[in-house]
Amino acid sequence: YFGLSFHPEVITAAQAAVAQEGAGTTGSRAANGTYAAHRRLEQAFADAYGKPHALIFTTGYQANLGMISGLCAAGDSILVDLESHASIYDGARLSGAQLYAFKHNSPADLAKKLKRIEQPSNCLVVAEGLYSIGGDVGPLAELSAICKEAGACFMVDEAHSFGVYGPRGLGCAEEQGVLDGVDFVTGTFSKALAGIGGFCVSHHDALRLLHFTSRPYVFTASGSPANIASVEAALRILRADRTRREQLWANVRQIRSGLTALGFRIGATESPIVPIEVGTADQAMATWAALLDAGVYTNIVLPPACRADACLLRTSFSAAHTPEQLDEALGIFERIGREHALIGAAA
Repeated sequence: YFGLSFHPEVITAAQAAVAQEGAGTTGSRAANGTYAAHRRLEQAFADAYGKPHALIFTTGYQANLGMISGLCAAGDSILVDLESHASIYDGARLSGAQLYAFKHNSPADLAKKLKRIEQPSNCLVVAEGLYSIGGDVGPLAELSAICKEAGACFMVDEAHSFGVYGPRGLGCAEEQGVLDGVDFVTGTFSKALAGIGGFCVSHHDALRLLHFTSRPYVFTASGSPANIASVEAALRILRADRTRREQLWANVRQIRSGLTALGFRIGATESPIVPIEVGTADQAMATWAALLDAGVYTNIVLPPACRADACLLRTSFSAAHTPEQLDEALGIFERIGREHALIGAAA
C-alpha cells in the first residue's frame, strides 16, 4: 500500500542483515531461531500500539493460525465474521474449539449468537478491520461493546488496515476509538510493510505464553534476518512519514471518482481495495484477461467466494501509483469496459 518494497532504506537494511547474520535462522523462535532483531521488532510493535506485549510470526497466515489455535481449545467457542480470511477459519479448526459464524458486519447477529453460548467467557470473537475482498470496514466499536457486555474476548485482524487507518496508522480499531477494547490485534507485514510475516499485540500476559504453546509458532522456522530487518526499517519509515498515507488516500479518491464517472459499479466503502462488479464468471474471466493483455492486473473473484452472478474484479491501490498511471489505468478500464459491455457506449 505504500510502495516501500524499493525504498532505499528498506533495501539497505535487508542487505546489511544478510551480510551480518546470513540468509536464514535455521530454527524456530522457540528453539535457536530467536535473534536480537526479532525481539527488537516485537518491541517496536509494542511501542507503536502502547501495549506491553507483542509477538511476531513468520507469515501473516501463521499469525492468525497460531494465535487462534494457541488461545483456544476443545471446550471453548469461537465466533467469526462470515467473510473472515481463511487463516482465521483454519486457526479455529486447528484449535479444536466449537466454531460458529455470524453474519458479515452484523453486530445484531453477533449479539444473538453470543447469547446462545453457554460460557461466553470462554469465547473468542474474531473480526477484521478492512475486508480483503469487498473492501468494506468492520463495525468494530459495536462489536467490541457487545463482546465486553458478554464477557467474550475480541480479536481483530488489521492485515489490510494497518498503516492505512487511524491517527497513528494502527488500523480500524484505532480509527474507531476502540483500540483499548480489543484484546488481541493481529496483522501482516506484506500489505503495508513490504515484507513477509505477521504480528500480534495485546495487553494480556497470555500472549507471552504462546511462545511455548502455539504449535504453528513453535514448529515454524523464524523470519529471515533480511526480512526482519527490512520490516523494521519499513515500520520506522511509516511511523515517521505520514505523507505516504495522504498520497494513498488521494489515489483512492482519484480512482474511485474515475471509475464511478465511467459508469462502473464499485464497492460502497472508500478504501484502498476497490471491487468492481462484473457479473457472471464468463464475463469476469473475459474482462480480467482483456485487462491483463492491455497492461492492467486485477484479482478476480469467482464462486464460491461470491454469487454466480456477482463476480468481481478486485483492484487495490498504492501510494506509489502516480496520478498519470491512474489516469492511464482508467483509460484502459474505459476501453475494456465498453468492449465487454460493463459500461455504456461513449456518448
